[in-house]
Amino acid sequence: MKKECIGDHVLLNGKKYPCTVSLTMDLVGGKWKTVILYHLKDAEKRYSELRKEMPAVTEMTLSLQLKQLEKDGFISRKVYGKKPPIKVVYSLTDFGKTFIPVLDAITQWGNSVVSNKGTFVSANN
Repeated sequence: MKKECIGDHVLLNGKKYPCTVSLTMDLVGGKWKTVILYHLKDAEKRYSELRKEMPAVTEMTLSLQLKQLEKDGFISRKVYGKKPPIKVVYSLTDFGKTFIPVLDAITQWGNSVVSNKGTFVSANN
């Protein structure tokens, strides 16, 4: 029997999920959460740096997703300075770093799909 199927459901932070896949998708699913984690994988970033690396995301969506990832313990938000202009930096927490192997697998799979079925395009094209 699969581990995630031992019980009728799993609980995390008072929320009930039918299985661990459902739990995982609630935490990192959606269009932008995993992309944000990918961009924070190798280095901390400021909000403006994330916006440049993800031009298709709206400011409101990026802000909401960062707050959710922080609430769920994947990222930390450090504020430097007390009066404007303040510097805010986002980075992966130790818990967030446990997701790096998943990010690497997603990246590898995506590269394979493009290599077999698509085309890599440079920014100039």
